[in-house]
Amino acid sequence: MKPDLSVSLGSLRVKNPVMSASGTFGYGLEFSPFFDISRLGAIVVKGLSLEPSKGNPPGRIVETASGMLNAIGLQNIGVERFVADVVPRLEDAGATYVANIYGRTPEEYEEVARRVSSIRSLAAIEVNASCPNVKEGGMAFGATPEGVSRLTARVRQSTDKPVWVKLSPNVSDIGTIASAAAGAGADAVSLINTLVGMAVDHRTRRPKLSNVTGGLSGPAIKPVALRMVWEVCRRVSIPVIGIGGIQTAADALEFLLVGASAVQVGTANFRNPMACIEILEGIEAFLREERLTGISEYRGTLSR
Repeated sequence: MKPDLSVSLGSLRVKNPVMSASGTFGYGLEFSPFFDISRLGAIVVKGLSLEPSKGNPPGRIVETASGMLNAIGLQNIGVERFVADVVPRLEDAGATYVANIYGRTPEEYEEVARRVSSIRSLAAIEVNASCPNVKEGGMAFGATPEGVSRLTARVRQSTDKPVWVKLSPNVSDIGTIASAAAGAGADAVSLINTLVGMAVDHRTRRPKLSNVTGGLSGPAIKPVALRMVWEVCRRVSIPVIGIGGIQTAADALEFLLVGASAVQVGTANFRNPMACIEILEGIEAFLREERLTGISEYRGTLSR
């Protein structure tokens, strides 16, 4: 019998726990030549702001040992063009999709949330409260429980869509931050976003990123991400979506084992455009091998 891969993320039920991570999968359509994007549990699109943004100037990406640094700066086409040009094509593809939103002020977050809420086919809104490579917003709201609580409450009041809050690892107590988001009305939390890092050139004596610092992602951050997801799962009752260094089905299963309800695959997509599907198929194969009827029999069963 085929195992049941569907999972509930608050009021939203998705067909499987594998999603793309925002900023690593474009708007989803870019991966259509490689596989049927409707097979994923959800596509979390590139972060959307009220107005189009060019992001930071080059250089914006640096390869590191077991990962990469990025300082893209949330380059995007803006919410109006997304609604007009991208949404119809995502609907035609049959994809379940989530809008990741960003603003320089709480009012901008609210306005973006209101505009995307008018999209009937939109599954959820993910609030980017944690981007480390822009000079305004993001970490300014996500670094304290009070900031996360205020931002979550403002977005929650602006939409009837499920609200996920994407959390930063660059804090002293991730559990308290997650609890603040849950207390303010978040339907789920997703974590982690990238770790703040930097790279320099010892010959030119200059930073390799124009922004000087950027967000570290990839396999190097997985142990940190796994620990934080485990901690948050023990602190909140809402669903937790695990992100950070997931390259294989085994990686994804580790996040599910410590309590995550679903996972997002990020940097792996740059190396292998089939990563999400291979991970999905690997999870299904594992459940068959273990003779489990579904994800629910495995999730959160870590023994100590």
